Amino acid sequence: MATKVLTLVGSLRNGSTNRQLAEATVENAPEGVEVSVYSGLENLPFYNEDKDVEGQVPAAAAALRAAVAEADALLVVSPEYNGTMPAVLKNAIDWLSRPFGASAATGLPTAVIGTAFGQYGGVWAQDEARKALGIAGAKVIEDIKIAIPNSVVRFAETHPKDDAEVAEQVSGMLSDIRRIAEAN
Repeated sequence: MATKVLTLVGSLRNGSTNRQLAEATVENAPEGVEVSVYSGLENLPFYNEDKDVEGQVPAAAAALRAAVAEADALLVVSPEYNGTMPAVLKNAIDWLSRPFGASAATGLPTAVIGTAFGQYGGVWAQDEARKALGIAGAKVIEDIKIAIPNSVVRFAETHPKDDAEVAEQVSGMLSDIRRIAEAN
């Protein structure tokens, strides 16, 4: 049986290099790993505890929680906006953090990767995402780190899925996620 990895992309732009990096994980998944990219983060309302009540949870939040609950592992692909993760990603983590202690993310093996225009590849955003996910209850895999710098230049003419170095990195990362998920 394949390890199901659900991918959340912190950029809503169709042509973003982080969306392309997520596509590269789908294309370069090793045997035994099934990667899907979640669509719908743009439909999530801002987290509001008044609306997070049984029978009143917004459909977009319920769908996200259900998708995460069906996954064996979570992969978060984050750009860096003003030195941190995008609001859409933080909002998704907020919805996933509830109910506290019993959320769909609790104990779920989770890795964070990304790419950014800057020279460090978005490491600040990735660190912030790891922190928030850990507080939300996810089992953050600290050893998995892929931060690809200069994304606009590097991927100007080559899609990340066709970049040999990226393909090798994401394939290896997904093999590690599978091993950890199977041991979980």
